[in-house]
Amino acid sequence: MEKIDYKTKIGTLIQENRQARGLTQSQLAEALNTSQSAINRIEKGGQNISLEMLARISEVLSSELVTLNHNGKINFKIIGGKELHGEITTKTSKNAAVGLLCASLLNHGTTTIRRVARIEEVNRIIEVLQSIGVKTKWLNDQNDLEITPPARLRLDRMNIEAAKKTRSVIMLLGPLLHQYKEFKLPFAGGCNLGTRTVEPHMAGLSPFGLSVKATGDYYHAEVKTRLITKTILLTERGDTTTENVIMAAALYDGEVTIRNASPNYMVQDLCFFLQKLGVKIDGIGTTTLKIRGLRSINKKVEYYPSEDPIEAMSFIAAAVVTNSEITVKRVPIEFTEIELAILENMGLKFEMSDEYKGRNGETRLVDIKILKSKLYAPKDKLHSMPFPGVNMDNLPFMGLIATAAEGRTLIHDWTYENRAIYFTELTKLNANVELADPHRVYITGPTRWKPADVIAPPALRPSVVILLAMLAAPGVSTLRDVYSINRGYEDFANRLNTLGAEIATIREI
Repeated sequence: MEKIDYKTKIGTLIQENRQARGLTQSQLAEALNTSQSAINRIEKGGQNISLEMLARISEVLSSELVTLNHNGKINFKIIGGKELHGEITTKTSKNAAVGLLCASLLNHGTTTIRRVARIEEVNRIIEVLQSIGVKTKWLNDQNDLEITPPARLRLDRMNIEAAKKTRSVIMLLGPLLHQYKEFKLPFAGGCNLGTRTVEPHMAGLSPFGLSVKATGDYYHAEVKTRLITKTILLTERGDTTTENVIMAAALYDGEVTIRNASPNYMVQDLCFFLQKLGVKIDGIGTTTLKIRGLRSINKKVEYYPSEDPIEAMSFIAAAVVTNSEITVKRVPIEFTEIELAILENMGLKFEMSDEYKGRNGETRLVDIKILKSKLYAPKDKLHSMPFPGVNMDNLPFMGLIATAAEGRTLIHDWTYENRAIYFTELTKLNANVELADPHRVYITGPTRWKPADVIAPPALRPSVVILLAMLAAPGVSTLRDVYSINRGYEDFANRLNTLGAEIATIREI
């Protein structure tokens, strides 16, 4: 009797979460690759349910249905060596989503962001917003998110635990500085990629009257309104720094010129969104922005973020490393064309559709079919540069592709103190990787992959690189503690499985 009650409780919990997501039984069944009758039996408590199935249902419903152990880790079991095939559609940008969530605080009206990436990073920011009084509501299974702020935020009630798990919380400085004379934010967290200073943020926001003191685990912010009389020159062309200053300018009653601004994809998305709110912005896509802000914004607005160029490059790398032909749809070509040009010089063959516009009416998209190719190491080193150069988040995937190329490739990851070191994890899968120093590695290919058991690095892109390498390694590999992947990719393992990969989610108890 106790077992039946237990199964019934779980079934009811699944049914309630499914209905809250606006899914039918058949839609949930399709997402889980099972039958509607099986879902019906589970929800009525009439079927035993495995831990793996429970984990898969939790992922599809974006809800931790049962917590078996607070410290339980999620692992991937990969049966590699399989050729991928078919097509995959690029989802919207993680980095655009977190920036837009922060920017929603500029608007006293209701903001609806369409097709939001349902990932851990987004969940953490939503938890932060909810804790300070913002109402958020998932509208449907298309991941449309409605955001309604209160008349006054309760910043003293901020969810500290959620805030510390994401670097994006630093982007609340720009939206808040015109609305509150004094407030505090927890230190930013996120990927473990070495020390990253927040000084560029402070320098870019100080002309608006912001001063910040770091004490204990907090940034204590004070604001004394100033008249901006000269151009704001950013000493570092950082994406989040640029977004912070743009958001501060959006509520400044006057004109602000920003030089050495990042024109990267998430910055452009933010600018397009602010234009819909009535903020005037000239120079989008360049390093000089002229912004005329509004004293107050109260508008009902909806916005479609553009697709994620880093996710698109992940699938391109998956095709290359497994020597497969797949089509990647809705690729934002403006932010991947340099990478594709370099790969074409290395011997990559691909077919590209005509361009078409994204749902935001601005982003240029293409569909790309990756063909089987014989690759050769590039003559020059592979390194990232601020946009329009190779994106720093795409460099790890360029390094993975180098493992399939004949010859020796130098990868120079100058942006982060420690990230290049993570390439050496590929040696556990039989890659030939020589560490020259903390920023440079030599990769010699082509690689004869072997399976391995690896703990995922505490950083997003290096973890995905290892997962994709495991797809190429014939045999059974295990990637342990994949939280960092779920932080930045939505349902990544199951989506790779639709291309013919075999990845099982294993939850430790």
